[in-house]
Formats: sequence, C-alpha cells, structure tokens
Amino acid sequence: MATVVLQSETKSKLLINVISIVVPVAVAVMLAFPNKLYLGDWTKSLSHVIGTINTLTTLVLIAGLIFIKRKRINYHRIAMTTAFALGGLFLICYILYHVSNPANKFSGEGAVRYVYFFLLITHIGFSLIVLPLVLRAMFYAVTNQFARHKSVVRYAYPIWLYVSATGVFVYLLLYQLFPPK
Repeated sequence: MATVVLQSETKSKLLINVISIVVPVAVAVMLAFPNKLYLGDWTKSLSHVIGTINTLTTLVLIAGLIFIKRKRINYHRIAMTTAFALGGLFLICYILYHVSNPANKFSGEGAVRYVYFFLLITHIGFSLIVLPLVLRAMFYAVTNQFARHKSVVRYAYPIWLYVSATGVFVYLLLYQLFPPK
C-alpha cells in the first residue's frame, strides 16, 4: 500500500513540475508572437476582467488567512480553493487577451515609471516562483498532508498575495491612472 501511495505522490509531483515549466514557457512563447489572432473586439475588455480577478484573488487570499487564523478550516478551504480557481480563470483570460491584443506601453513619466516597472518586474518574477509552490500547497492540502502543506504555505502564501496585489497595482497604473495613448 505504501508503494502505491509513494508512486502516486511521485507522479503528482512530476505533474506539478511539468505544469510549473510548461505554463510559463507557453505564456512566454505566446507573448513573443508578433502577429495577434483576431478573436473579436470583446478581448479588449479582458484587461479589466484580469484586473478584477486579481482584486478578487487578493481579497479571497486575505479572507483565507483570516479564516485559518480563526481555525475556520472549512471557510479557509473554500477561500483558498476559490483563489486557486480564480488563478486558473486569470490564466485563461491572460492568454486570451495577450494572444489577441498587442502589449500596452506604460505612458506614465517620472518616478511613477520606476514604481511601475519595479512592480511589474517583481510581479512577473514572483509569479514564476509561486506557481509550483501553490500547486504543491494545494496537493498537500487535498491529500491531507497538513504538516507539509503548512511548510510550503509559509513561502507560497506571501508570494501569492504579493503577486496578486501587485497585479492589481500594475492594472491600475497601466489601464486606469496612465491609460495607453
């Protein structure tokens, strides 16, 4: 029985590693395509949907932390599953938006430009780090390995919250405060 569990966990970790590599590589390749697909004008509004998803994810992550601190395990589980699902929805919308729309150039000038690029670069960098951590945290939670879950979450949660919150700030700076000209 232990061998079956070990094989299953090994396969799951391999899948997590593959997803953690394939997703960023696929996104990078997609972003590199100079020609965009025409999927309809509706895709132009996806940037606002993405900003909303990041906002909701940030709020749900904070709620999840509050729930676990108050030992409200079921609410914590719901909040974190919701955040995970929002992450999947974000990825779908992000891909649809960027495969069909050119990247926007930040129009802010002066000090805000440095703030924007700092937030953007750290947001992107940490998003690459957080994916395998979140996948492992979810795997350990689903398989009731709570000691391992807690050890991964110690790193995954603050990074995930940072990525989500900086996504909101990048959206606000790029599309609301300094919209493309």
